[in-house]
Amino acid sequence: MKIPLVDLQAEYAECDAEVRRAVEEVLTSRQFIGGPAVAEFESELADYCQCRHAIAVGTGSDAVLLALMAVGVGEGDEVITTPFTFFATAGSIARLGAKPVFVDIEPDTFNIDAAKVEAAVTERTKAILPVHLFGQCAEMNEITHLAEKRSLAVVEDAAQAIGATQRGHRAGSFGKIGSLSFYPTKNLNTVGEGGAVLTSDDRLAERCRQLRNHGETSRYHHAMIGGNFRLDTLKAAVLRVKLQNLDRLTDARRRHASAYGELLADCHVSCPVVRDYNESVFHQYSVLVDDRDGLKERLSDEGIGAGVYYPVPLHRQECFTYLGYRQGDFPVAEFTADRILSIPVHPFLTDEQIQLVAKEIRLFFDTKT
Repeated sequence: MKIPLVDLQAEYAECDAEVRRAVEEVLTSRQFIGGPAVAEFESELADYCQCRHAIAVGTGSDAVLLALMAVGVGEGDEVITTPFTFFATAGSIARLGAKPVFVDIEPDTFNIDAAKVEAAVTERTKAILPVHLFGQCAEMNEITHLAEKRSLAVVEDAAQAIGATQRGHRAGSFGKIGSLSFYPTKNLNTVGEGGAVLTSDDRLAERCRQLRNHGETSRYHHAMIGGNFRLDTLKAAVLRVKLQNLDRLTDARRRHASAYGELLADCHVSCPVVRDYNESVFHQYSVLVDDRDGLKERLSDEGIGAGVYYPVPLHRQECFTYLGYRQGDFPVAEFTADRILSIPVHPFLTDEQIQLVAKEIRLFFDTKT
């Protein structure tokens, strides 16, 4: 039995007719840039994320970059973030001439350790960029309180966490501004790349809309230098269809995660921890295991997909050598990167498949004892 890490075939099969209808409407209209589907999607997304505004953009990386640009991050600034995340988080900071300043992560949630953030603040710090990794919100009460005290912007990277909540508030709605990704493997995805910026600040929203279209204020008049960060209308039309199904698919992910928690409770892996006041959307179900590569190979041999997110912490990436970090500077992130393994948790798993994944994990350890 083949069990993929992500099953787009099953996901699109159930909404195929609706997606094709939405795409056909755009093709018929010939409005491929900025058509009505974009504005409609933005309105629906903002409501879903408990924000006043959603600004749709071309990629998740664009969303992080645009959010940082909107709050004024630039040359010589510092932005505090996590070393354990996808490259675009820190890459976007560096692209603006700012310096990524890393803070180690919590050992159980894999999110930035909020208790260590204040020690990293300097006179050059412009913003804090927490990442809601694998679908669970970082500790936003502590982070937003510190940001208010030190007059810093909070820019949330919620690329993996659409719909996640903390104390009833949704990911992307805590700080001044947040970002989402709609890459094909994300919980809410489209036919290619896509992203969005979230904010409840009217001024920031307007600034983002201008920046995503080369800083244009009116036709051929530019008040600032932005970029082409627009989302294609076809992709927005697909996202409108997919957004209608998101809560149902998220509930399935949560059920699957709960089943794994029971089936692997007494196994030689550390299962993900979700805080009592959080609701994770389980973009990934990531376990820690000493022989990560051995278990991954065993699962692959049995036709079970597994992934490593992320094998190299950002402070150890060659392009960030100039920052001066060394091995051992962020021990929790380094320990995690050596041991983390994500197993299938997508919404279309069957009970039989979940039991089989858990069985193969247990058999792996049985053969080692």
